[in-house]
Amino acid sequence: MSFKEKIAQYYTKSYLKKYGDRLTQVQGTVISVKIKRKTILWIFNKLSVTLLVRPERSRNIVRCSYSKKRWFKKPDFIPISQGNLLLIQGLKSKSGKEHKEYVELINVRNMTTKKDLIPIEGKMPKVQRKVQRFK
Repeated sequence: MSFKEKIAQYYTKSYLKKYGDRLTQVQGTVISVKIKRKTILWIFNKLSVTLLVRPERSRNIVRCSYSKKRWFKKPDFIPISQGNLLLIQGLKSKSGKEHKEYVELINVRNMTTKKDLIPIEGKMPKVQRKVQRFK
């Protein structure tokens, strides 16, 4: 094992040790998208995105949030519209009175337009939906 692989393995183990119980994955259709962009003195740029996603075969709704701050360049986000099928990877919020239940986005995969927020190696998995037959 090379030095780079050892460091990468160390980082992944420590990340899973810290956030392992909070890691989650949600797949469903988008109900609402809200994107806010704010610029302070043409130098500091903020992007905050709020998504409401309804998981497949479920009645509940998952609230997802993404925020990015960047100097000089505007942070970008993939185009998402209502009705798109998403695969969301993120961290559950900490439980407590002041924290509401939401998912903090790490990566978003738009299965409808085949785009990723952070590109991942490998092929995009095919989405198979079960069809119910009435007799």
